[in-house]
Amino acid sequence: MAGPCSVENEDQLLSTAAAVKAAGAKVLRGGAYKPRTSPYEFQGLGREGLRLLALAREQTGLKIITEVLSERDVEHVAEVADILQIGARNGQNFQLLIEAARTGKPILLKRGMSERIEEWLLASEYILAHGNPNVLLCERGIRTFETYTRNTLDLAAVAVAKRESHLPVIVDPSQGCGRADLVIALCCGAVATGADGLLVEVHPNPAEALSDGQQQVDFATFRKLVQAIRPFLVAANKAG
Repeated sequence: MAGPCSVENEDQLLSTAAAVKAAGAKVLRGGAYKPRTSPYEFQGLGREGLRLLALAREQTGLKIITEVLSERDVEHVAEVADILQIGARNGQNFQLLIEAARTGKPILLKRGMSERIEEWLLASEYILAHGNPNVLLCERGIRTFETYTRNTLDLAAVAVAKRESHLPVIVDPSQGCGRADLVIALCCGAVATGADGLLVEVHPNPAEALSDGQQQVDFATFRKLVQAIRPFLVAANKAG
C-alpha cells in the first residue's frame, strides 16, 4: 500500500498513483481527512479528496485506503474507500470502530502511539464482535523516550500480533520512524519479522508536501524499496 500522506491536488495524486502502481503497489493510500497536532496545519481536502481518490482508482485500478476520523464521516468515506483506516489517535475510539465495522468494509486498525499490544488487540475485537471479520492490524510506531526518530517502530509487536491473533499485520514504516532515509531498512525488517504488508508514504516532491514531507519517499526511492524487499519476501515465503 503506497501513496501520499495527504491528497493535495489532482496532479499530485494521479502521478503518485501511476508511479506506485508501476513499481508494484496494489493499494493507493492517501489522506482526504488529516488529523494534525496543530489546528493551523493542513487538514486535508475532505470530500474533494475522496473524489480525487475515486478518480485515481478509476484511472489505475488500484484499491483505495483512506482514514476515517469520525462517526459522521463513515458513510461517505465508505462509499469511496475499499479499506477504512482507523488512525493511531482513534485506535480506542470504540464507537467509531463499531460504526466502521457495520460497513462491512475491511478495516486497517493502527496501533495507538502509547497503546499496549493487549489494548490494540482488544480494540480489534470491537470490530470483530460487531460482525466484521475483515481486520488488518497496523504497527506504526509508538512514543518512547527516543528522540532520534519521530516514533519507535516496534517490530516485536509484529511478531507478537502474529502469534496472538489470526489477523494480518501491516507495518507503516513512514509513521514508524518519521524519516524517509530509514524507510527502506525498516521495510526489510518488517518483512523479515513476518509482516503481511507495508503501508508506505510516497510523494512526487516530498520537500513540497503539505504534511509530513520528511517521512515520505520519492518515486525513485519507492522503486528501490520494492527491489530491496524482494529477497526478504522470498526468504519469508511471501514472494508472488
